[in-house]
Amino acid sequence: MPIPNRAGLDPPRGGDPVDRPPVSLWRHWPVDDQRGDELARASLTFQQTYDFDFIKVTPNSNFAIAGYGADSSWLGNLEGTREWGTRVIQTPDDWLNLKPLDPHQGLLGEIIEANRLIGQAVDKETPFIQTIFNPLAQAKNLAGPRLLSHLRQYPEAVQTGLATLTETILRFIEALKPTGAAGIFLAVQHASYNLLTEAEYSQLCAPLDRQILVATEGMWLSLIHLHGENVMFDLVAGYPAQVINWHDVETPPSLSEAFQRTTKTLCGGLRQWETIVRGTPEQVKAEAQAAIAATGGRRFILGTGCVTPIVAPTGNILAARQAVDL
Repeated sequence: MPIPNRAGLDPPRGGDPVDRPPVSLWRHWPVDDQRGDELARASLTFQQTYDFDFIKVTPNSNFAIAGYGADSSWLGNLEGTREWGTRVIQTPDDWLNLKPLDPHQGLLGEIIEANRLIGQAVDKETPFIQTIFNPLAQAKNLAGPRLLSHLRQYPEAVQTGLATLTETILRFIEALKPTGAAGIFLAVQHASYNLLTEAEYSQLCAPLDRQILVATEGMWLSLIHLHGENVMFDLVAGYPAQVINWHDVETPPSLSEAFQRTTKTLCGGLRQWETIVRGTPEQVKAEAQAAIAATGGRRFILGTGCVTPIVAPTGNILAARQAVDL
């Protein structure tokens, strides 16, 4: 299946007509995501089964911080995520002790290898993008519930740690480019009014997000994922990226509202649990058609607001793929 006209994803021509809306779903691969060859195999098998318009390479979040000594294990979480052991960051001084990691070593190196193997296996009409957890998301996994108190009590120490995490991300992106990856999926977890004020996020992490996105210059696609509720949509709408993904059916803005507030391409339309897991193929297609109608099928990619749970029925995933052909 050829990819729909890429002009539909690529501003400044992002409103151009496409033959149909693109669609892509993605999921975690617990246990398999700890080895590059197994993550590549799982990702490619998923793509061969459903024929999505792009592949999102989705390792677990531990890939970014295992090199700092972070301990985690998969205990059966239905989204495929891991549980954390003792946190690396215990005291404010621990932020100062972080050092940039080599992207070719350890689990970072395994994920680079996964991308290399995927790049060798797919044709040029099937782009793949790599998940990047932004510095504050990585900091949360390093510090756990201490993060927000440290942010407010010891901002300079945390900012030093965030700068180190950013440097590792930038090194990882440079190592990623030769694999043929088309871009990145930047996971942003704290641009939520439930967690921080807009002023706090703008000062602490927005400049680092932008630095990461600028580093992808020359790549085809940067997709921003806003995680959680009450997200700072307008703040990230100004980022140098092509696509925004958020839990649009469950938290503002709706697709129709967002379509009026940005010229970027929007990705979403499907509820990960209520529809993709607990719904029927008919309900999946109905929700997809409502999302397409809300955007007129322009500047739109059909997807879930977040990762597809690993227990999602295969018939529902297939229905999402088929929905854009109706």
